[in-house]
Amino acid sequence: MSESSIPNERRSAGAPVTVISARPVVLSAPGRGEDLQVGVSAPAAGGDLPVIVFSHGYGGSMNGYAPLADHWAAQGFVVVQPTHLDSRTLGIPAEDPRTPWMWRHRIEDLTRVLDGLDALQAAVPGLAGRLDRDRIAVAGHSWGAQSASALLGARVLDADGTPGEDMSDPRAKAGVLFALTGLGDELTPFAAEHFPFMKPSFATMAAPALVVAGDKDQSHLSTRGPDWFTDPYTHSPGPKTLLTLFGAEHSLGGIPGYEVAETTDESPARVALIQHLTTAFLRSTLLGEDGGWKADATTLEEGPDPLGTLQSK
Repeated sequence: MSESSIPNERRSAGAPVTVISARPVVLSAPGRGEDLQVGVSAPAAGGDLPVIVFSHGYGGSMNGYAPLADHWAAQGFVVVQPTHLDSRTLGIPAEDPRTPWMWRHRIEDLTRVLDGLDALQAAVPGLAGRLDRDRIAVAGHSWGAQSASALLGARVLDADGTPGEDMSDPRAKAGVLFALTGLGDELTPFAAEHFPFMKPSFATMAAPALVVAGDKDQSHLSTRGPDWFTDPYTHSPGPKTLLTLFGAEHSLGGIPGYEVAETTDESPARVALIQHLTTAFLRSTLLGEDGGWKADATTLEEGPDPLGTLQSK
């Protein structure tokens, strides 16, 4: 267990919030091949805390995405970060029989976290009885966003274009989807061969969500340009909001962490904007606190040198 003081911008200046972090917390996972390791970050005090279950991108782990996890925890959320089977920390080889089904294991990991909230509370000293089970959001980056989107209602199309199994979870009341890949109509030959699950349908992704895309995010998995990452907004029903960040590549300024290999477009200002807007969105959606979201959205739209643009439906 470690503790750190993270500034809380919604409190008075100089009033830091103590965040507790525990990892690994281990959840039993029969049939997975190994138990699920999870990281938990939470404010040291307070009750009725909403929960964010965050899914990392390809190769990541519960140890990443500190710019998001630490900030959200300081803002009053409990952040739960599972380590999926594709994590570099586990070293599972490509020939492992689970590899073709990693996408499904990822979604099941998120559901397993929701099923295991009692065990998580008990494993983190001081956390028991402080969670609000009725206010849960899912979030993720890249492949993690695809995993999270399934709990919000997105589905994977079969080879004949028929929507596959519904893996949505009504406990997930909202989502924040960072750099979520778009439709599978124009995949590169490599992606079409190796990632057949990258054929989503967003038609039933009905839960409220904030989709975050970078206008310089050129993927090697699609023949389309950065607008590919706006498909989850365009092709899903409302309520949805799209945040398009100017100049942002796939790491969106550094949400996986500063000075890490994934961050090709480091921008503390862009990350700060993401921190503020995602927090305001989640407070508005989960807690009904509209003031912060409306104020931050207005600031973005009316600022002299905006870092992005918002649109909603």
